[in-house]
Amino acid sequence: MTVTSDQWYGEFVVVRRHEGQEYVAELVLDRPKAMNAVSTDMARSLAAACAALGADREVRAVVLTSSHERAFCVGADLKERNSFTDAELVRQRPTARAAYTGVLELPMPTIAAVHGFALGGGFELALACDVIVADATAVVGLPEVSVGVIPGGGGTQLLPRRVGAARAAELVFTARRVEAAEARALGLVDDLVEAGRDREEALALGSRIAANSPVGLRAAKKALRLGHGLDLRAGLEVEDAAWRSVAFSGDRAEGVAAFNEKRRPDWPGE
Repeated sequence: MTVTSDQWYGEFVVVRRHEGQEYVAELVLDRPKAMNAVSTDMARSLAAACAALGADREVRAVVLTSSHERAFCVGADLKERNSFTDAELVRQRPTARAAYTGVLELPMPTIAAVHGFALGGGFELALACDVIVADATAVVGLPEVSVGVIPGGGGTQLLPRRVGAARAAELVFTARRVEAAEARALGLVDDLVEAGRDREEALALGSRIAANSPVGLRAAKKALRLGHGLDLRAGLEVEDAAWRSVAFSGDRAEGVAAFNEKRRPDWPGE
């Protein structure tokens, strides 16, 4: 797979584009010496990269990956945290939150490619994505209570939305690590692939997604996210509002025309 461009955000985060996948952006965590532990600098860079991706109308899918061979991300940088005073920890909190909400609020579909350890904040970054592709080496978990805190990157809210309240409580309260096969069985990850193939499979999924209307994709994601947890009547109103936002778009006109003309659509993206 040929890299066509790299856009660095600070020292530890890069947005990568590949030949033949011009509508897919690979968001790479690249702090290998610390197994991608999220430091203040890395959090700031991740938020900046997400802001840029969110504003890029050419991007139809984002794949979150890791450059480390044995880890997706091991969570917060506890060595850095250990040096903080209470006041410094308070000041750092908005920066940390911005990294996780940056991924969560990306307007296009997102896929996490997980191998090795995805623990604490690392697993929360994956949970912030729409789909998690994991390989056979993956080990996931939210162990925060074992070090005296709680999941603070969205874990207490995102995990029960995947696996239900009771299962999420058991996983958070025990702080246990879950290996790949069980993680797939419990719904902690969505697709389980052979060792070493998580990134390849996630990028391939990103390409399949990106073949579709960018206007439709963003509206569908918005409806899925906003409608989740609402009662059916309210959820259908959310869906209707999303439908109205795309029904008279250029993408809708092109999609219908392409279907009738038996050709691939050339999405205008508007």
